[in-house]
Amino acid sequence: MKKSFLQLHIAVLLAGFTGILGRLITLNEGLIVFYRLCITAITLWILFYLTNKLQHISKKDMLQLSGIGFLSSLHWVFFYASIKYGNVSIGLICLSVISFFSAILEPLINRVRINTTELLFGMMNVVGIALIFHFDTRYKLGIALGLIAASFGALFPIFLKLKMTRINMQTVLTWQMTGGFLTFSLLLPFYLKVFPVETILPSANDWMWLFVLAWLCSVIAFQFSMNALKKLSAFTVNLSYSLEPIYGIIMAFLIFKENHHMSWGFYLGLSIILLTLTLHTLLLRRRYQTQKNVTVVRE
Repeated sequence: MKKSFLQLHIAVLLAGFTGILGRLITLNEGLIVFYRLCITAITLWILFYLTNKLQHISKKDMLQLSGIGFLSSLHWVFFYASIKYGNVSIGLICLSVISFFSAILEPLINRVRINTTELLFGMMNVVGIALIFHFDTRYKLGIALGLIAASFGALFPIFLKLKMTRINMQTVLTWQMTGGFLTFSLLLPFYLKVFPVETILPSANDWMWLFVLAWLCSVIAFQFSMNALKKLSAFTVNLSYSLEPIYGIIMAFLIFKENHHMSWGFYLGLSIILLTLTLHTLLLRRRYQTQKNVTVVRE
């Protein structure tokens, strides 16, 4: 159990590290996503094909997973753009608004009632972001891009969840990354025409950080999460991933000293988001414990 908890929190820490890498890599956001998807997809095909963990799926599923991969690639593009035009802390804190978009989009897509409690917590996060947006005008573009990233970040997991009821996680992830790479590759020439760059080739340092991004923050983090799921509940795993922006912001403060450049409005907004996270965590724990007790009584 202790090993599973350790692997889970390493996976969350690696997920939070993606924001740091987004700043360390000098390529623009489109090229970062292109190379990340390419390296990750090739690695997953080698890893899961050799271990016979890939299912045979229909062409329809391949196309649908490719579409989901394209949505996830757009999430990453806007996320890294938020970091480039704002900073790491801004890009990561905007991810907290995923809960707001999820509370609205998931009921609409699945045709169920909106959970008013989740919507309320999501709106509290929006208030936190709005305070930062209002009091710190330097990061308005970064926040706007981060909010778009959050909307895509809420959208593609909803469709992935539907697919994972029939297809194992290894196959879903492999086709998601592969489809994301292929579809985004078609978009990249137009993207670079609108946002031209001097070179599309990464430097030696960029290659190093890209492999760290693909192997550590994608492949290994995914493996650790799967291993943790074998011993821990999905509730525990999902709850732990809510710490991803917090880990990332702490790392940004330590590595890039971003705390010296943030206004009091940022800390006010961050405090509201942390309070929301704490209250939501306590509520989920209470609800989860109640469900466990009911299950025990029934048994």
